[in-house]
Amino acid sequence: MSKARSPHAAVLAGILCAWLCLPPAAAAPQPPAPAQAQTRDAVAAYELGRFDEALQGFSSAARQGNRLAQFNYAMMLLRGEGTAARPQEALVWLRKAADNGMTHAQYTWGDLYERGELVPKSLEEANRWYERAAQGGHVQAQMELATNYFTGRGLPRDYAQAFAWYRRAASAGDGGAQYIVGSFYEHGEPGVVDRDIEQAKIWYARSAAHGDPGALAKLRSLLEETVRGRAGM
Repeated sequence: MSKARSPHAAVLAGILCAWLCLPPAAAAPQPPAPAQAQTRDAVAAYELGRFDEALQGFSSAARQGNRLAQFNYAMMLLRGEGTAARPQEALVWLRKAADNGMTHAQYTWGDLYERGELVPKSLEEANRWYERAAQGGHVQAQMELATNYFTGRGLPRDYAQAFAWYRRAASAGDGGAQYIVGSFYEHGEPGVVDRDIEQAKIWYARSAAHGDPGALAKLRSLLEETVRGRAGM
């Protein structure tokens, strides 16, 4: 997978996408309604570039236990938006958000440990955080964990675990994972998954629907093989 993005740029995307990264049935208790309203107002202020106002709103809601506010407050402290950068304080709030069940915060911890930024580099610790986020439904974390199992990066190589996590990400709609699952089915993997061309077609078709030209080419090739086989060619 690509590792070209700066973690700071990647985690800032959580200001908006974190709404979508929360597990649907989180165990953490819901914070009081005022904290939710403060967080919504702070997001709106951030989008308008009013960083001082956003920082204050996130800070207040974070102290009331709102995990999205905790994450966004951490990111603003990290980037120095509305304040001087305070990376160590940012890590405190990032950890609070992660422990509060915020999957994008958990994924961010994994990313930081994998890159060795602000924390000591540790692939084992990165994978531990990726797994927490992946279990909560975070698709990027599922992809990272699957790839690390597939390559044996910071984990024992395990194709069964890799396939299981790719399959979860694919079922959640990730086009890249759908292509990989299609490849598993096309070729088969002893002890993991039997060769199944019809399943391969299904997953390549789903990936192709996301605009993957490689998946479309694979699908066409398999369809042509099927036609030739039925024609006895």
